Amino acid sequence: MTLSEDVYLDYAATTPMDPRVIEVIHKHFKETYGNPSSLHSIGQKAAKMLYKSREPIASLLNADRRDIIFTSSGTEADNMSIQGVAMQNKTRGNHIITTSIEHHAVENPCKTLEKRGFKVTYLPVDKYGLVDLDELKESITPKTILISVMLANNEIGTIEPISEIGEIAKDHDIVFHTDAVQAFGKIPIDVEQMNIDLLSASAHKIYGPKGVGMLFMRNRGFINGGELFIRPLMFGGGHEKNMRPSTENVPGIVGFAKAVEICKEEMSREAKRQERLRDKIIDECQKRIDECFLNGHPTERLPNNVNLTIRFVEGESILLDLDSEKIAASTGSACSSKSADPSHVLRAIGLSHQDAYGSLRVSIGRFTTESEIDYFLDKLPPIISRLREISPFKK
Repeated sequence: MTLSEDVYLDYAATTPMDPRVIEVIHKHFKETYGNPSSLHSIGQKAAKMLYKSREPIASLLNADRRDIIFTSSGTEADNMSIQGVAMQNKTRGNHIITTSIEHHAVENPCKTLEKRGFKVTYLPVDKYGLVDLDELKESITPKTILISVMLANNEIGTIEPISEIGEIAKDHDIVFHTDAVQAFGKIPIDVEQMNIDLLSASAHKIYGPKGVGMLFMRNRGFINGGELFIRPLMFGGGHEKNMRPSTENVPGIVGFAKAVEICKEEMSREAKRQERLRDKIIDECQKRIDECFLNGHPTERLPNNVNLTIRFVEGESILLDLDSEKIAASTGSACSSKSADPSHVLRAIGLSHQDAYGSLRVSIGRFTTESEIDYFLDKLPPIISRLREISPFKK
């Protein structure tokens, strides 16, 4: 079997923009060029689009549109949450609880805060990547001010018990943040039902533009309508309710909103289609390749994520050979792809260094076809056989 175009199986790293989103962005680059803070009619036209763009995003989360803060990325939203809560509440407490498998956008702000005197508990996870709720409860102290647990892991796809974690945080009057960058637009999220106070998301993971993200901030960041629970990281004008100064990227934000509208309309149907392709990859890889194992939870996982350990080969070698066959995949987080260290996520779920180095992440999306999956499944086994013949990791 041959294909004339590249096969893109790295949707967890970023997604191609949907043509419908490109059309909307192009229109507003030409027509909505005003500064939304300006009082003249051109500026107010931009302000109106900014106002309207909050609604579909809030609707997808069952949130109030006034609780949506636009940012440049999911990473910025994570930093606003972690550092913003810590600096605003340091007189109340200095303890933060997170997990050992967070994205670096959460992990590194936590490490930075440790250098400033904060205490951080990194909860372990089980072999599937799930947090133990009893361990979470036992980790809470009178000085705990924030719990941050990602909704779904970017490498292994495991979906955490967010509703239960949110309930625990609420019962202890602790702010709860979730990095939902990988889950947003792929699976249903209800910030009310899940008791989420802060949620980060990004446009480029859902077929929108890069450089646009958002932070859901419950009740505009006030505890019980009174004390502010988050402090801005940047200071300037009064943009985004004084939480994120900088003139807003209106065309990008409108594109983000359009991407969300499409996700909401197609989520259920697309999730079922992707789950079928995902399960086909998992089943066929394990049939055709010996010593091939699935990482992450077998069922509580994102519909588009497959993470495999293929023993006795290196993941980077697999990627290079796949690339020569015009197939794009990854070994894990794109933000860590230049690191020589094995994935901290795979190490946290108990994999040895050698097995962690032999990981392959295949993530599919809206434009993935059955023929592309068949092509990938035809090409991967001979690549593994060839690499094992020359591998230093002998059986």
